[in-house]
Amino acid sequence: MSPPPDSIRVVDGFHKTAYTYYPILIVGAGESGIALAARLREEGFDQFRIFERQAGLGGTWWSNRYPGVACDVLHPEGSEIYKYLSDVCEKYQFVDKIQFHTDVSELRWLNQEQLWEVTLTHMVPGAGDLSSKERDQRIVQSGRESVYLRQEIVRARIVCSCAGGLVEPNAWPSSIPGRDTFQGPVFHSARWDHGVDLANKDVVVIGTGCSAAQIVPRLTKEPYNARSVTQVMRSPPWVLPRPEPPFGPEKYKKYSPMVFSTVPLLAYLFRLLCFVQAESHFYTLIDDNSWNHRTRKKLEIQMVARMKRMVPEKYHEMLTPDYSLGCKRRIFDAAWFESLNDPKIELTTKPITKVSPHSITIGPGRVYPDPNDKASNVPTDEETIPADVVVLGNGFETTSWLHPLKIRGKHGEYMQDVWDARGGPQAYLGLAMDGFPNLFIIFGPNTATGHSSVILASENMVEYTIKVIKKILHGDVALAEIKKESEIAWTKRVQDKLKGTVFNSGCQNWYQTDGWNSTGYPYSQIDFTFRCMFPKWSDWDLQYTRGGLLKMQARRALTVLLLTFVVVGAYALRQKSSGSVPSLQSFRYVVQKYLKQGLLRIAGMVDRAITMLPDQGPWLPPPWHASDDCVRGGCSRSSLSALPNNCAVFEGHLDIKALGGAGFASQLQSTIPDPDKEGNTTGDATWDLSPYDGIEIDVIAGDGKTYTLILKDEIPGETRDDGRERAGTSWEAEFPLSKSGKHKDGKAEEREIVWVPWSALKPTYRGKEKQDAGKLKLGEIRRLGFMMRRYVSPWVAHFGCVDGETAFADGDTDR
Repeated sequence: MSPPPDSIRVVDGFHKTAYTYYPILIVGAGESGIALAARLREEGFDQFRIFERQAGLGGTWWSNRYPGVACDVLHPEGSEIYKYLSDVCEKYQFVDKIQFHTDVSELRWLNQEQLWEVTLTHMVPGAGDLSSKERDQRIVQSGRESVYLRQEIVRARIVCSCAGGLVEPNAWPSSIPGRDTFQGPVFHSARWDHGVDLANKDVVVIGTGCSAAQIVPRLTKEPYNARSVTQVMRSPPWVLPRPEPPFGPEKYKKYSPMVFSTVPLLAYLFRLLCFVQAESHFYTLIDDNSWNHRTRKKLEIQMVARMKRMVPEKYHEMLTPDYSLGCKRRIFDAAWFESLNDPKIELTTKPITKVSPHSITIGPGRVYPDPNDKASNVPTDEETIPADVVVLGNGFETTSWLHPLKIRGKHGEYMQDVWDARGGPQAYLGLAMDGFPNLFIIFGPNTATGHSSVILASENMVEYTIKVIKKILHGDVALAEIKKESEIAWTKRVQDKLKGTVFNSGCQNWYQTDGWNSTGYPYSQIDFTFRCMFPKWSDWDLQYTRGGLLKMQARRALTVLLLTFVVVGAYALRQKSSGSVPSLQSFRYVVQKYLKQGLLRIAGMVDRAITMLPDQGPWLPPPWHASDDCVRGGCSRSSLSALPNNCAVFEGHLDIKALGGAGFASQLQSTIPDPDKEGNTTGDATWDLSPYDGIEIDVIAGDGKTYTLILKDEIPGETRDDGRERAGTSWEAEFPLSKSGKHKDGKAEEREIVWVPWSALKPTYRGKEKQDAGKLKLGEIRRLGFMMRRYVSPWVAHFGCVDGETAFADGDTDR
């Protein structure tokens, strides 16, 4: 089914209040934004726009262009991954839908319009590649116009933030004094300055994370040729060998594209193998239980032994971690340990204590191992080392989610303030927050598994988002918002579970701040995949449109009808397989039983859909108006009749007569005295009703605007022909009715229908065992309803009884 014609357009273009409207606005052209755009194109929807602050697509693969940048697994280099992402954009033909050098700086929900107001900041080309701190510094030095060109206000129906987690690099460590005195270049690994020539330069690298482990081995080799590299480490990471591809890296890189494209399903099987291998680490590392303790201990012994085989002895002690494997992000190493044998590379855990114009002083003291450990042989003396260039490999602001984007929800609160009030960054499944309708966060808080692919998690969230926004794009849902209780319950569950994982085993990591872990996902990626494949719709507050409600109930009705026929067919097959062919009478009884149940369920679903509808639209029949004949007192209508507005106070008793026999949707016709405008009875009006046989209906007048409808029924118990006992039942219900409108110049106005809830009925059970009035149990009437419809006569009553034995006048106890 193709989406409705909701397109990008300019609203009120002739006026100063003009703005551009986007059905879907995507923040960020990284992997998540590209994946979402590709899926939208697959769904046949191309009315979206991607706003990207940087000068190119790819997100983190555009920002991180340092020497040696690559994926942790199977050696794909950053340039290869960037080319793949570019090819996806070209394949799905949405490169023209990406607007670069544009920062989405603020989102504000408009309650009346039910749209997001989005503030776009158009930037000087290249300024978006700077971090927010670097942009602020440039503004101080050169003015605001050196960074920003202008602002634009647009509106969007749906906003998807695909900003990612590794956006804002950490700044120069505040604990290191003298930054302003250093005269050489200083830059972060995620903002690598390719204009800096490292040949014959002394380079200092701060940090030993994944990026630093990839950078350091390359700097002393071609084409960089640094004279020396000093790497400053705070604490050692756990280093695992990077998985080797089949037949070695060179042959794999040369032949794998041809083999995977030639042999059917081979690429999918190989990817599945990689996934299973990564997923197995969850069951051996993440949960902090006794079995995993033993498993991790064995792996730790193996990793320490590997390290000691590969690096010089002087590094053995400082490269032996004192925390559990998995507590911090692991490094899958292909060259770092080996590079530490290079005499041009030096590793130290001494703290930087002073920065001079062309040198850095480290020590006295050390950061690791514990400086109070007298048995340690790791040096602590003060040392001044030459420095021409400083590279920051100290990570990202991973706990500042969505920074610097400001998001203001429907209650006027900013998302960051809501997070602060609730304990920390959070979101339902990492992608939705209550109070922020039609907003989806791809790869939001608590979605990093710590053991598996980030891209897989991102793709899972994209699939979940597509399932929700398709309802909006197809016109079935106007607003989609996660329920507050669902979001809070999910966050509590995640935070409680994280306390029992290796992330909380005692180390200092970038997953958490002040005890709040806003990064890690405490379950397996298989678990996350299934949660995204099958959304729990009861956790969502979906505001359905009229068409959406009818579609939903129609699908449910079709499902019930299909299941009804399946049950009937299964019964017939069972009888046939058992050797006993059912008689026509018994088979008809089964069909009647289940078909009635199915039809009653369908009727109930349709009734519920109608009652949930808002005020009637043009597709509903108009309310009935009194005819001229009725005004003159001669009211007589045979179909969809209603109390004429001109009728005065009256009392009457309705004698029910079955026309079509008892059973589902039997048509009953009755008469009541028909008073004229002055209250004189001039004749009987005919009314069509649809209750079951034997129901007594009384109408008692009120004050001329209010009436009371009384329904009664009493059926004695009896013994069926097949020997089964049927319990007797009686019930009585009172329903207040009202009508509005007064006569003016002999004309009647519209009347108002009052909706009567199911709960208004008060059934009384009369069986062999005494039961309290109002209590319904199996074998009694499970659900008996009376409904009033705005576009149908208020006297059309529907009674449905399902999921139990009932006792109606036609003698069928198994309705």
